Amino acid sequence: MSNDAPHPDARYAGLHEQTVSRLRNQEALREAGFEPYPYRYPQTHHTLDVLAAHPAAQPGEEWPEESYALAGRVTLMRHMGKAAFADLQDEQGRIQLHFSKQDTAAFDATKKIDLGDIIGVTGFPFVTKTGQLTLRVKSWQPLVKSLHPLPSKFHGLQDEELRARRRYLDLMVNPERREAYRTRARAIRYIRRFLDERGFMEVEGPTLQVVPGGTEAKPFKTFHNALSHEFSLRISLELYLKRLLVGGFERVYEIGRNYRNEGIDRTHNPEFTMLEAYFAYGDYEDMMRLVEEMLCGLVTELKGEPRLTYGGKEVDFSLPFRRLDFVTALREAAGLDFDPTDLARLRAWADERHPELRRVPEYKLLDKLFGEYVEHTLINPTFVTDVPLAISPLVKAHRSRPGLAERADLFVAGFELAPIYSELNDALDQRARFEAQTQRREAGDEEAHEQDEDFLLALEYGMPPAAGMGMGIDRLAMLLTDSDSIRDVLLFPLLRPESQSRSAEKSGEEPEHPDQ
Repeated sequence: MSNDAPHPDARYAGLHEQTVSRLRNQEALREAGFEPYPYRYPQTHHTLDVLAAHPAAQPGEEWPEESYALAGRVTLMRHMGKAAFADLQDEQGRIQLHFSKQDTAAFDATKKIDLGDIIGVTGFPFVTKTGQLTLRVKSWQPLVKSLHPLPSKFHGLQDEELRARRRYLDLMVNPERREAYRTRARAIRYIRRFLDERGFMEVEGPTLQVVPGGTEAKPFKTFHNALSHEFSLRISLELYLKRLLVGGFERVYEIGRNYRNEGIDRTHNPEFTMLEAYFAYGDYEDMMRLVEEMLCGLVTELKGEPRLTYGGKEVDFSLPFRRLDFVTALREAAGLDFDPTDLARLRAWADERHPELRRVPEYKLLDKLFGEYVEHTLINPTFVTDVPLAISPLVKAHRSRPGLAERADLFVAGFELAPIYSELNDALDQRARFEAQTQRREAGDEEAHEQDEDFLLALEYGMPPAAGMGMGIDRLAMLLTDSDSIRDVLLFPLLRPESQSRSAEKSGEEPEHPDQ
């Protein structure tokens, strides 16, 4: 350090005393000859490699001819005079380290290691007298200093919002939680492989759209300065994938983010991942068979059998999945003595028994009441078939049942996982339905479809008969990992700014997820 350099303590003004202590330990390591922020470390193995190489080791055994270079975070440190023990945690697991005055280069500097520091070590394995496989450290080096103490696994990071907001700490303190995200990644890999093997092509549609469409939802708006125009973040992948069917591709899919300006609850996050797939010359029956085959195979690959446990209940994905008629199910569950597609009678019935739904438009009553009476009963995978046309604006009318659509919604564990359609390809019919949606928007329904003239033009050139489906990847991950909330399978769920969250707590407002 040059004589005119500021005293190191000047850098510590206003810092927490624990951070100051760690910075001073870093200065001591620098003075001992260590580079505090090295550019690389020649890691050769992970902790799991060492553990797997000696599964039945006995006390006193050692393997000095083996050499491992490991890197990870120090989660436990115990100094015992001329020896020290530490726990090193990397992505794959944890192993005990043994430092000693006799065997370890720069042993004295280990006293400057703080919990949470990332270090690199080289050494060979041996088994302690208590039978614990341990790495005898021959050399080590600091890789980065943690400037804050780690939260306690059992006491320091129990708040659900804090775990979501500081996901890096959640993963650090609870490494077993990483498995949920690994499972999610494995599921996506399987889905891609399944579809690729059946001739589907993965594509990417635009995230910024002039007219968001494909479902009923309120979009997020943004302004593009260079084009001087307002755009929306997409609410669905559907309409651009269908344009590709018009263009001549026969089997396409996309796994991508959607954005809906809606509430947050156990199964909803405004930013979420969807799988949408379409293939020409098929209908909803063909797509149902494809989906059940895919999900049965996925669960079997991840669980070893076509069954899993969710919320304490066994969910059986064995083929074939159950089929349940929408109208019949709603009529029986709600005790209706009339056809629920008679919306005028349904309105009168609901106004009497469900006054909380009086502001819900008539055409949405069917969906709301089905959720109230039927959804929670559907635990094993169930295709709810022949959904009323009134709530299916992009679907072909049923070929033999007036008032219904060739649509099947897949429900699992009490929530919807995937709607499946015989896709509407009559351009004039589609225009009429869009115009009806426009009237609803003008009447104040912000979730009604906007009229996409370019999509209508594409249909006028001719889209082949096609089957389509959309599947919520986040909800699928909930099932596969037995997670109660969607935020548990999103690495970074949407949260209100931390300052607003604190203000809400002080004012007594309900939390963002009141059901958790």
